[in-house]
Amino acid sequence: MTKYYPEGVIYETKQNKRCISSEAALRESFFEGRILEAKVRLCDSEHNLHVDLGGINGIIPREECALGIAEGTTKDIAIVSRVNKPVVFKITDFKDDENGIRTAVLSRRAVQEECAGKYVSSLKAGDVISAKVTHNEHFGSFCDIGCGISALLPIDSISVSRIPCPEARFSVGTQINAVVKSVDFLGRVTLSLKELLGTWEENAEKFKAGQTVGGIVRSVEKYGVFIELAPNLAGLAEYSEDVRAGDSASVYIKSVNPQKMKIKLSIVDTFPADSKHTPLKYYFKGEHMDYWRYSPDVSEKVIESVF
Repeated sequence: MTKYYPEGVIYETKQNKRCISSEAALRESFFEGRILEAKVRLCDSEHNLHVDLGGINGIIPREECALGIAEGTTKDIAIVSRVNKPVVFKITDFKDDENGIRTAVLSRRAVQEECAGKYVSSLKAGDVISAKVTHNEHFGSFCDIGCGISALLPIDSISVSRIPCPEARFSVGTQINAVVKSVDFLGRVTLSLKELLGTWEENAEKFKAGQTVGGIVRSVEKYGVFIELAPNLAGLAEYSEDVRAGDSASVYIKSVNPQKMKIKLSIVDTFPADSKHTPLKYYFKGEHMDYWRYSPDVSEKVIESVF
């Protein structure tokens, strides 16, 4: 069974390198219908993509660069933005020009059509899949869920701890696991991440009253300062006008209350945060979930997801 990965995953694999290493290997891949990846060298004035392949040039004609280009539902920026990045494709033909220079004709659209028909169309709410962050907007992150096919991860689904922007959690190019939140009638997929990052109890069990720990200031309100202790866990400290959102902090844990899902903190110190993202810890390891409850059984408030 063919597996469909986010674009760029197979680029550095031994098998892919072998398949694009020579014209003979390319011809073998052509006859076998293999899915390959190579880096785009340039986009010409007619928006065809040029790819270096085993000593010969590869070209992806404009309408073969992505789903929706021919129909006008996908903009040409989706082509231009692929320059100097790996793209997925199948070889559809070999052509020689009047000087005998050989070019491999490629199609990225054909691979995306196959991925959409055989993989994306089979996804259902609750499925846990691999994805790669391709770009961030203020409202969420767009993720490649296979062969360049995009899905939206809304900002409020990234974590329980509120963040000002997706960049606060991860960078473009970050490989993540995500759960399918919904698939609409057009086949567009919406993702969620917070359900994989642990319940309140799973996150809170690492923290005890009397400890001093590190955190990140997420918001400063008149009634207090919210400090993220983990992506799915935040505590509240007293208001301080000297604290800024985005700062790192060291905080003293005054109390942990599962009934109210509250952790009371006292700020010891704050300082500028470094630019590195902490790797995400996934508590859910399965391939599908039907239900997830964040709040403890003893909590007065219920926070849950039903798929």
